Amino acid sequence: MIKPRTPPGIMELLPREQIAFQRMLDVIRRNYERFGFLPVETPVFELSDVLLTKSGGETERQVYFVQSTGALANAAESAEKGLPELALRFDLTVPLARYVAEHEHALTFPFRRYQMQRVYRGERAQRGRFREFYQCDIDVIGKDALSIRYDAEVLAVIHAVFSELRIGRFAVQLNNRRFMRGFFEAQGVADPQQQALVLREVDKLDKRGADYVRETLLGPDFGLPAEAVERILAFVEVRSTSHADALAQLDAVLAEAGEGASESLRSGAAELREVLELVKALGVPENAYCLNFSIARGLDYYTGTVYETTLLDHPQIGSICSGGRYEDLASHYTKSKLPGVGISIGLTRLFWQLREAGLIDGIAESSVQAMVALMDEVAMPHSLDIARRLRAGGINTEVQMEPKKIGKQFQYAAKAGIRFVVLAGEDELARGVVAVKDLLREQQFEVARDELASTLQVELEQARVMAR
Repeated sequence: MIKPRTPPGIMELLPREQIAFQRMLDVIRRNYERFGFLPVETPVFELSDVLLTKSGGETERQVYFVQSTGALANAAESAEKGLPELALRFDLTVPLARYVAEHEHALTFPFRRYQMQRVYRGERAQRGRFREFYQCDIDVIGKDALSIRYDAEVLAVIHAVFSELRIGRFAVQLNNRRFMRGFFEAQGVADPQQQALVLREVDKLDKRGADYVRETLLGPDFGLPAEAVERILAFVEVRSTSHADALAQLDAVLAEAGEGASESLRSGAAELREVLELVKALGVPENAYCLNFSIARGLDYYTGTVYETTLLDHPQIGSICSGGRYEDLASHYTKSKLPGVGISIGLTRLFWQLREAGLIDGIAESSVQAMVALMDEVAMPHSLDIARRLRAGGINTEVQMEPKKIGKQFQYAAKAGIRFVVLAGEDELARGVVAVKDLLREQQFEVARDELASTLQVELEQARVMAR
């Protein structure tokens, strides 16, 4: 007999955990749609030559390729062709680039899309790393140009999502790659490739510490002057404390650069200033966003605004949502210039981390809100009628299909996380009422059969209000 087991790197949940996970998906989807984003789904696998156009190196080593049994039977023929024809997507960005390029003439620009699907990477099996995981992305794609105003709107979406998820205090940290490059130019780091390498090292500041970054930048690979390194380290330690302070920090950098401020520095500062002002106009509270000049994002295609979102009370969890502005999404697939801005929530890893930290609300709850008990076989038609009325009134309802001792039925409901147990014995049926056992409050009450659904809706709404 084969031992049942899941592959390593897969998060498989029990039903009530799955309900909690699904509720998070629903919150994210609801807020994406509130801001006017449109749903898109792409195939779980893509043609290998299309998927791997922009990758290589480490990414290609993590790709899962797909072969049918027929292809395996013709192994010699497959070997002559090189890579298998199909591969599983490793993120949602490359499929989006293909999608926009392929359907460009049928889409309306700016194209506002959200996508919430699983992706696959051959990660080394270790705790908290997943080979199959959900990503929840939004992107706004422009044709030829895209206003910086969308960068502010994306931040407002992040705030709306995590406010409704209610997983603790959080802050969206902002920076601008153009602004950073301009600052580095003023420190004598003018070569774009060297700037990219410095950005990568700076991005390690929170994980590896200032001493590590200092030694690396002073070392033989970079050889930067000590004064320049200290100015860079002081720059990337900046964290604004309010909206006014964020604007003051930008002014301070420009004032220090003086007349010698490069175009990159000035334009990057102007973009950050505009984003900050629009974020305030969008109603995002000041304690939910700040400047963090150390954020660079590791991917080279980010060219302007970049975002990192962290839980203030649980910094060890790391970034829970990230993204930024890029110049041209689909340059490998079309001659059109398609700039954009977007963010991604890695929901599987986030859920796992929140569960480990005990921050997931509602795992004790079921999506079933009421259970109709069965007292005896004769009462079966009445139980089914009560359940029908409850469902019509918007209450998710389960019916016990076999009569059992009432104590066992209560035990079942409690273990399953069902709040209400509805009972209708001979006496209740004769009087046109039902008895309701509220397992959450440990109370029992009677209600008219015709008023049952509305009464339970009131109880559930009160619970929702109290939970806010």
